[in-house]
Amino acid sequence: MFRIRRVHDDITPANKEAIVQVQEILRTQFHLLSRWDIAKLPEQLRNPMKYRFRSILFVAEGSKGRIIGFALLFHEPALKFCYLDYISAAERRTGGGIGGALYERVREEALDLNSIGLFFECLPDDPRLSKDQLILKQNAARLRFYERYGARPVINTRYETPLKPGDDNPPYLVYDGLGQDEGLPLDAAHQIVRAVLERKYKGVCPPSYVDMVVESFQDDPVRLREPRYIKKAPLPPNRTIPVDKQIVLIINNRHLIHHVEELGYVESPVRIDTILKELDKTGLFNKIAPRHFSERYIKTVHDGQFVDYFKKVCAGLSAGESIYPYVFPIRNTARPPKELPVRAGYYCIDTFTPINGNAFQAARRAVDCALTAAGEILEGYRLAYALVRPPGHHAERRSFGGFCYFNSAAVAAQSLSAYGKAAILDIDYHHGNGAQNIFYKRSDVLTISIHGHPSFAYPYFSGFADEKGIGAGKGYNVNIPLPEEVDGERYRQALAEILGRIVRFRPQFLIVALGLDTAKEDPTGSWSLEADDFEAVGRMIGSLHLPTLVVQEGGYDTRVLGINARRFFTGLWAGYYSV
Repeated sequence: MFRIRRVHDDITPANKEAIVQVQEILRTQFHLLSRWDIAKLPEQLRNPMKYRFRSILFVAEGSKGRIIGFALLFHEPALKFCYLDYISAAERRTGGGIGGALYERVREEALDLNSIGLFFECLPDDPRLSKDQLILKQNAARLRFYERYGARPVINTRYETPLKPGDDNPPYLVYDGLGQDEGLPLDAAHQIVRAVLERKYKGVCPPSYVDMVVESFQDDPVRLREPRYIKKAPLPPNRTIPVDKQIVLIINNRHLIHHVEELGYVESPVRIDTILKELDKTGLFNKIAPRHFSERYIKTVHDGQFVDYFKKVCAGLSAGESIYPYVFPIRNTARPPKELPVRAGYYCIDTFTPINGNAFQAARRAVDCALTAAGEILEGYRLAYALVRPPGHHAERRSFGGFCYFNSAAVAAQSLSAYGKAAILDIDYHHGNGAQNIFYKRSDVLTISIHGHPSFAYPYFSGFADEKGIGAGKGYNVNIPLPEEVDGERYRQALAEILGRIVRFRPQFLIVALGLDTAKEDPTGSWSLEADDFEAVGRMIGSLHLPTLVVQEGGYDTRVLGINARRFFTGLWAGYYSV
């Protein structure tokens, strides 16, 4: 078994290793390639303008991250075409469907990029152009393979004219119309062929040769060779969403154990079911089971004494028993009470967030989900969603509150920050005081929160505009407190402002603390965003084209919660994958 995934860059360890293995395949399967051509691959992904094509790398990944094949695709957005530069299985891995899976993924991508078609070169199956019978047979097998998809050589041109007279195996130019049943116009062919010869073969093809080949294209539309090997109708492109473009979904499968059945406690299990019911309608998600992580990950952002206390007090409570903080250390924060139930107030910021027997396990599993999602981002996925409860964005380094115990988004950001700068964007109605507190002195994690002004909105004592970080973190904490009444248009104005700040920060990763309590008539908020607004917000965030991990926070009106979540992710996906 293997999966096809896109390698966008060389930032994460998984991508770096994949590129190294692709380079090894290039060395073993393409013996005439220069060391420079192989070595430039990482830069092709990082700096497409230098090579005047946008490079897109797909890999076929087997067990334990072993790369067993790859395809390198060029995209030219102005001329609207794609060019397949290389496609190959690893040595001794030909067959087994690797080439077919890679080519089908390339075709899907070319269609998604609104390409007029897919071009590539293939060595000739004409004995006059290929003298060696073994090579001729191999060439014919390749052309037979591509003909299954309707890809055929262009004819009546001088494209296969050797650069040096008498050279063997000059390539055909092959065209795949991607099942669009539209001919290739002559004007487009002239521009495309010139772009291929001048860019891909820069310094190799002299201008006179390029002009000769381009001017030899005279048929309008361009003619393709009649099918020679396959008499059936070509295979249509697969129009399902490829796995590597889906949103990874990790659900807290232990959230049900945390059920506070008390009047007014709105953070209830039905929230997850309501969201899932709507997400299942989209076809955008790939569900993955959460993995287990050590408590040391939690302690990278939370005080160890707080974590140990929380674990111990939860373990000592009987089923159905809850502790609500009621005594707080205003006078003496240095001497916590001996009795664990009394000490709850030592670590809490409010009186309505209970500790019960299952709170620790549920909160820890939420962190597992966020870390699993972060791991999938590091493994190549671009969008991931940790659908968790209890939420976490009010949990500070040494305190809990606001239904939050551990800050899942902050733990994920801390994990990702080891591989590059991270930005946390909190779009919950309430201030993301947890991330602010945890990263307030750091410049490698940008923390941004759009929320109701603390003059009227929880947590009341943080979230002011002048809280900008201290020390190395000065300028890396941004609060956008908004008035009590905010509609979708006003919200989008604020969002546009802070998205610009994220762009200037140039992070490698974006973590979104997704609160859906900005919705009209949410019992904990006062704003009036509706379904269309959530889709627009998602699209705006997706348009940053950053690897994005979304962690569920608030949102309590279950009549619209699922619909708003679905519309947000529909927008996020469309914004990210827009050309």
